[in-house]
Amino acid sequence: MMNRTNSVKGFTLIELLIVIGILGVLAAVVVVVLNPAELLAQARDSQRMQDVSSVNSALSLYMASASSPAMTTDTYHSGVTTTTWTCGDDTPAGRSATQATVQGVAGGGWVATDLSAISGGSPLSVLPVDPTNSSAYHYCYEEYSDETWELNAYLESTKFATTSNLDGTDGGDDDEVFEIGTDPGLNLM
Repeated sequence: MMNRTNSVKGFTLIELLIVIGILGVLAAVVVVVLNPAELLAQARDSQRMQDVSSVNSALSLYMASASSPAMTTDTYHSGVTTTTWTCGDDTPAGRSATQATVQGVAGGGWVATDLSAISGGSPLSVLPVDPTNSSAYHYCYEEYSDETWELNAYLESTKFATTSNLDGTDGGDDDEVFEIGTDPGLNLM
């Protein structure tokens, strides 16, 4: 007669629990090391810096192409749609606006300069708004009578706002705000 041996192949319950435990420990280490909240804050800060740089370039193009640039005097504007906001150390009178109004490029948005007056049209279809767009994180624009301006963005990540200190080394007068523009107080090089 034939001798049959039944051999069952598979994993035991103990082996499966050990593998699941190891995967759990590795997942916890990855979450602690990568810190997804900080990575998202860094991504939003990168978007903020790109947005204000794009607006700064559009304003530079406006100044270069306009025969008589029209800038108002010492006026603060913000991209936030709430009525409470500050620009750096200044707390201008709050204003309420809709998202469409804030993003307008014809002078009614958070940048009061009429970018649609550029020959060939505005390089921006709409003005960008902060990824969070709150009273704590928003864009600010201040224009001066001598045809200079300053754009501000509030940074939230540890990497950009603290470790790299981009908001403290941008040449501006406020260490808590990323500042860019042509204002002589920025000390741009």
